[in-house]
Parts: sequence; structure tokens; C-alpha cells
Amino acid sequence: MESAILIAGPTASGKSRLAIELVQALANDQGAVIINGDSMQVYAELRLLTARPSAAEEAAAPHRLYGFVSAAQAFSVGRWVTHALSEIAQARQGGQVPIVVGGTGLYFQALTEGLAEIPQVSDEARLEARQRLDELGPGGLHDVLGQRDPEMAARLQATDAQRLVRAYEVLISTGVSLADWQRRPATTPVLRGPWRGFVLNRPRADLYRRCDERLAAMLDQGALEEVAELAAMNLDPALPAMKALGVPDLIRLTRGEISRADALAAAQQATRRYAKRQMTWFRNKMCSWQSINTQDSERLSEIIIPFISKNQLTPTN
Repeated sequence: MESAILIAGPTASGKSRLAIELVQALANDQGAVIINGDSMQVYAELRLLTARPSAAEEAAAPHRLYGFVSAAQAFSVGRWVTHALSEIAQARQGGQVPIVVGGTGLYFQALTEGLAEIPQVSDEARLEARQRLDELGPGGLHDVLGQRDPEMAARLQATDAQRLVRAYEVLISTGVSLADWQRRPATTPVLRGPWRGFVLNRPRADLYRRCDERLAAMLDQGALEEVAELAAMNLDPALPAMKALGVPDLIRLTRGEISRADALAAAQQATRRYAKRQMTWFRNKMCSWQSINTQDSERLSEIIIPFISKNQLTPTN
């Protein structure tokens, strides 16, 4: 069975470029396929703002699970795992190395460790949770959750409406905290066969600079027009795609509520904060994965290819 490579890292850390370089390094051997492991890059309408691979990059290497979901859908981690396992199996069957690359830590955790099964939430609970969000806003719902489920409230940001609604609806539907459900044994399929995980790291100041510069470049390249087209779809603001980094701020810009400079500054700040949370997740949840710093990332192929050729990769969990 062919080895699988998993490459995680914060936004703007250079993961996609390294994955393409690795594919090119393997081109004369068994070949490789890049599989998306980022929860926002699945959405078709957000190529620029989610930094999906360009058309030229997609032409230079096989890419899977990029831009294949409508922003009108709330794509779940469980659905992603099903798709990812299928793509990994197809790559292996074709004698190619599957390279899963992205910044969504929960995706990688679910792929390698599985997900605990959570009972179906009732329609009544789902409606009540949305009504409480509409009445109280994310901060107010966070306060309510803190009174009834302090453990989940402590895990969540007061601005994360989607996850707050999820935690609240599970609690009132099942009477059990989402945290308790998540601690139960995993019931979903997980990645089998040899694999090795790498986490790409950059110095924080360098990473933040790259985040800021990339957001500015995205605006110049047409991200505002991309978001305007998304806003014209009149989607539910609670959908994941509507909360992608930069989307809320640029929607306000299209409405004339803030200036271009203020929208850019807000999006840059949100991106830096997200990068910080990603780094914390990788450090705490994926500490057994091999950390690759900026200097080593320049020779990532040299580090990985010997493992692939010898087929000595083994699960790290």
C-alpha cells in the first residue's frame, strides 16, 4: 500500500507551494495527488479569498476536493472525511502518493482518529438554537451556553456563531454536552495504511506579515468582486462560507458601511488571529507530528521522499 503524506500548517505558511514541489519531485517516480484539507477551500465561489490553488497550479499537479461544494451548503467534517478517504484510496490504487494538505486541524484529527457519533439533533432544537442566536447574537448565546454548558463555552469564541449554535442545539436536543459526545469512542472510518504527518511552522512575525501581504494582494486581484457575487446569492449569514476570513468585512465594504482601508485592516486582523489559533491547535493536538520549520521546509521533499520510497511510514497515533 502506498504511503500517505499529511501536511498541515497555519494560513499563509506556504503549504500549497510545498505540496506542488513535492508532487513535482515525485513526477518521475510513482507520482502524487494533492487532496484538500482546508474547510474553506472546498467552496466553489471563494477561489481568491480562500487562497485556493490557481488554475496554473492545478494544471501543474493533480488536485482533488477543491471548490467542489456550493457556498449554499454547510459542508461538514464527516462528509469531508468520507470524500478524503475515497480520494486517498483512488490515489493508492493508481500507485500514486496521496498528499493531504490544509490548515483545518479538525479535518486531520477526524481523518486519523475518527469522529464520535452524535445523535441526530431534533428540528425543534435546531430552530430554538437559531432563534436564540437571532435574539441574543453570538455573544449573548455564548453567555447562555456558559451557564448551561461551561465546558463547551470555554472552548468556543464568543463570535463563533456556527459552533455556538451547534453546541447549544446538541445540548438541548440530547441533554448531554457536545464535549461529552466528543469524548466517546470514535465510530467513523479512519485513515489506514502507512502515513506520516508534518506541521509547517514559520516565525510568528513572518507569518503575520505574509497574512497581511496576501490579503492586500487578494483585494488587488479581485477578492472584492468575488465577495460581491457571493453576497448576491442572499445566503444564510450563518453558513460557513459566509464567515470565511475576509467575507464579513468585504461584504460591509460592498454595502458602503466601511472604507476599503478599514475592511482590509479588519480582514488582516481576523486572519492573524485565526493563524494564531491554528498554531495553538497544531501545537496541542498534533504534537506527535513532525514539525517542519521555515529552513527545513525548503528541503521538505528531501525529508519526505526517502520515507515514501522505503514505505516506512507508520501511523503516528
